[in-house]
Amino acid sequence: MTDRVAEAIPALFQSERQRQIVALTIQDGRAEVSDLADRFQVTTETIRRDLSDLQIQRVIRRVHGGAVPWETARFEPLLSVRSDLHDAEKNRIAQAAVSELPDTGAIIIDSGSTLTTFARVVPADAHLNVVTNSLTVAQVLAEHESLDVVVLGGRVSKNTLAMVDAEAVASVESLQVDTLFISSDSATPQTGLTTPYREEAALKKAMIAAARRVVALVDHTKFRTDEFVRFAEWSDVDVLITNTELDPTIVAAIEATGTTVRLA
Repeated sequence: MTDRVAEAIPALFQSERQRQIVALTIQDGRAEVSDLADRFQVTTETIRRDLSDLQIQRVIRRVHGGAVPWETARFEPLLSVRSDLHDAEKNRIAQAAVSELPDTGAIIIDSGSTLTTFARVVPADAHLNVVTNSLTVAQVLAEHESLDVVVLGGRVSKNTLAMVDAEAVASVESLQVDTLFISSDSATPQTGLTTPYREEAALKKAMIAAARRVVALVDHTKFRTDEFVRFAEWSDVDVLITNTELDPTIVAAIEATGTTVRLA
């Protein structure tokens, strides 16, 4: 079989292969050409072309023998990529967050892959007004006849499918809701919740101000060094829901601030 024929079948799944390459690179911090070729059963030349395509899209950087994540404060991985990472942990966190839903009233659900997972497990018979800046969250919840779903206005980010600009902030400022379900790019016991993105931080602050109660859904991988902008101290967060893999010393430090920590 010629190389052209041998690669005809894998070529049909090029977009899916590239999506998985990005997910693996972000998850492991580096991906090797030879390992990727073995994994996807294609030639190293095919993988190098994939990496070149992904570098043009600004999702990975090519390095000698492989690739590393595209790490820059102005880039956020595609939501489809982030949704593939740590699925088990996100599902456990989402299931635990269901018990934090009020019986009636209004809630805000922030954007992000963990909160999209949470939206999928919101009970179909819940009677709530739901505000969100996430098109994916809105799409999931729009299938529930008992929910009244409102999407904040603003420009849609092509990577996150969410609105985070000044128009979205203005939309939130007039609201008052029972509970906010929020996520974070990074968290530390000392600083609180942080993000590299100033517009996103401004919206998250407005959401916190609009809520009587704040529930943060943050998996253990997000507890690392602080990002550029802090949008919440732990005193702003009533409940942190994370997974059991989080370091117990971090859990204790956060609980010492008065925030309730639930491990899923």
